[in-house]
Amino acid sequence: MLGCGVLPDKYTFPPVIKCCTCLNNVRSGKVIQDMILEMGFNLDMYVASSLIKLYADNGCIEDARRFFDKMIDKDCVSWNVMINGYVQCGESDSAIKLFKYMMRSEAKPDSVTFACVLSISCSEAMVQYGRQLHGLVVRSGLDFDPLVGNTLVSMYSKGRQLGDARKFFDMMPQTDMVVWNRMIGGYVQNGFMDDASMLFNEMVSAGVKPDSITFTSFLPSLAESSSLRRAKEIHGYIVRHGVILDIYLKNALIVLYFKCRDVVMACRIFNLSTQFDIVIYTAMISGYVLNGMNNDALEIFRWLLQKKMIPNALTYTSILPACAGLAAIKLGRELHGYIIKNELEEKCPVGSAIMNFYAKCGRLDLAHLIFGRISQKDAICWNSIIASFSQDGKPEQAIYLFRQMGIEGVEYDCVTVSAALSACANIPALHYGKEIHGFMIKDGSHPEFPQICSLLKSLLLELRKVGYVPQAVEMIES
Repeated sequence: MLGCGVLPDKYTFPPVIKCCTCLNNVRSGKVIQDMILEMGFNLDMYVASSLIKLYADNGCIEDARRFFDKMIDKDCVSWNVMINGYVQCGESDSAIKLFKYMMRSEAKPDSVTFACVLSISCSEAMVQYGRQLHGLVVRSGLDFDPLVGNTLVSMYSKGRQLGDARKFFDMMPQTDMVVWNRMIGGYVQNGFMDDASMLFNEMVSAGVKPDSITFTSFLPSLAESSSLRRAKEIHGYIVRHGVILDIYLKNALIVLYFKCRDVVMACRIFNLSTQFDIVIYTAMISGYVLNGMNNDALEIFRWLLQKKMIPNALTYTSILPACAGLAAIKLGRELHGYIIKNELEEKCPVGSAIMNFYAKCGRLDLAHLIFGRISQKDAICWNSIIASFSQDGKPEQAIYLFRQMGIEGVEYDCVTVSAALSACANIPALHYGKEIHGFMIKDGSHPEFPQICSLLKSLLLELRKVGYVPQAVEMIES
């Protein structure tokens, strides 16, 4: 066009800039921007919005903001592009601040604006702000817009407000495939597997045909129950109705069959796959380990390395138990070296896996060292180290860690109490058992108090065997 001497106008530039955006070609975009400035089209809203999107989508958020601030007239699209740019770059505070500026401007937010800002609120910490936005959405008359409605269901689900999510879901006059999938996924992610199963049945009864995303979201609920019959029924439905078996659905089916102990079927799905990624290889590794097939897990790990795939944190977390199961200390140390090289050691799941590996290989000193390096320790991490010391016949260290866990504000669960009580199941540690016994009886508000009482009853039997009967025995038995 330029070679023919035809000059572009304001309608030419937006599609050209869009091509640069799709190709992630910021350099060419900047050349086009110079031409736009030279020709005086930089004040056109559509041209300017295209340039803002180019910079925002490619991480050049400061360039995008500079161009945005120079715009004299900003329509809703311009504001949406800039706010979405901040969201994509993880700058939630800047996105919220810009949204507030927009509310004071002449531009009125639309469904895209609200969907973008609501997506920031998809966490427990932000759910209260999300509720305020929901009120604003209702006043704007956009609460049942499909895009906004889907985002609201996601927001409440990810914020662990499943009651609010389901209430809004039931109020929606029209529910499309996306919102059904998000509601089912919300139940599964929050551990409400029975609710997910019932909602799936409602979806089918309502005449909505599930797609691959539906089954990818729903299958983990079957994995929890380990019902092989139900798994095969759903798999049969997928085949009969021609649901596309993408890599995510295949991965979900592999995980499901491994948890149902049908290794042959899991391997068959894997072998029929034509596409492989690190997620599906990791699923095979963890599945083999779950079924005690550690050598097969190592074989898959070697295979993915031969394919030049890069293991991620979950891959290392899955393969280290196989090394521990085979007492392959040399291989485990090599993997530990790779983990350190990739700066993954301090991440809690990986650190816990390394710690368990060394503990099971008899190197409790190294396990304790790794434990100290983990930056943010969750309950699983604490439980692992307490159980390791307990099983190694070192009750004093186990109880010390039990105390430290409480001091650091990490909530005990049944596994914690079980590990700590196991450490007390010998005469020298009886006074520690009394301490835990007294502590847990006082803490009647604990969410797992009934299960903990069951563990305390088990402890009571052990204590009676060695001649100690707690004074508060009637409190336990009641």
